[in-house]
Amino acid sequence: MTTSPPVSRRSELLALGAASITVVLWASAFVSIRSAGEAYSPGALALGRLLAGAVTLGAFLLIRREGLPPKAAWPGIAISGLLWFGLYMVVLNWGEQKVDAGTAALVVNVGPLVMALLAGWLLKEGLPKRLLAGMAVSFLGAAVVGLSMSGEGNASLLGVLLCLLAAVSYAGGVVAQKPSLKHASPLQVTTFGCLIGAVACLPFSGVLLSELGDAPVSGTLNMVYLGIFPTALAFTTWAYALARTTAGKMGATTYAVPAIVVLMSWLALDEVPGWLTLLGGAICLAGVGVSRSKGRSRVVATAQEPGPVVDPADSAKSR
Repeated sequence: MTTSPPVSRRSELLALGAASITVVLWASAFVSIRSAGEAYSPGALALGRLLAGAVTLGAFLLIRREGLPPKAAWPGIAISGLLWFGLYMVVLNWGEQKVDAGTAALVVNVGPLVMALLAGWLLKEGLPKRLLAGMAVSFLGAAVVGLSMSGEGNASLLGVLLCLLAAVSYAGGVVAQKPSLKHASPLQVTTFGCLIGAVACLPFSGVLLSELGDAPVSGTLNMVYLGIFPTALAFTTWAYALARTTAGKMGATTYAVPAIVVLMSWLALDEVPGWLTLLGGAICLAGVGVSRSKGRSRVVATAQEPGPVVDPADSAKSR
């Protein structure tokens, strides 16, 4: 009997575990950005975060002696570095100064829908029915969260537009990153993407230096935390998981972020959620479950040679 199904199952579990780490740390980033944003302007915060991340990732890269990525990986690394590590972080920081953490997470989660469409078109991943159904459920939950916060008067049109720009740049960065993972390791792709993003944000270096002197220790610690954990660690675990599954399915997983952000905002920022917000968060999580579920499996096999159980959604994907 073939041993490939257990290996594939183990790889899928590892990818799910890595994605879970990413989701939790990215959720914490929305809260930390709100805190650090009181002391640092958007560009300075993005640069400080990326520098902390690049130093951390660079140290691990030297320890592992992985060196430079192959030439074929650089186009995807460069595009994701500019769009995701650079533009995304600046506009998200700016947007979070205009809206609360939960609303920012909600609007940014338009990104997975854009990501799935781009991946289906550019990466030929297709659009499995369960993935689309799960995204529809999660998006409904995200809309409920947004509706629950719409009467609070703490979200501006500019803030929502900035978060939408962050969503599009995030989706484009992920789709660009996916092909590069065929040629380079997750650590290489993340390290040099982060470095490119930091270089793109160097025009904010003067502002960062001037704000460092006036910023409270808590604000600076939040900035460093953002660089080490939601950037260095979470972007690496994301790349690890992305290399082992589709961009569309990874995007659907991030729909757990609004629910976690609402909970963290409640605990850390005293942004108390109402029952409608909690309901929306629960719907988001249910949608993630649908998008990653197997459903009723079809057995594709012959009497002479037993084969693995094949998920109809997975069979629609193009590797």
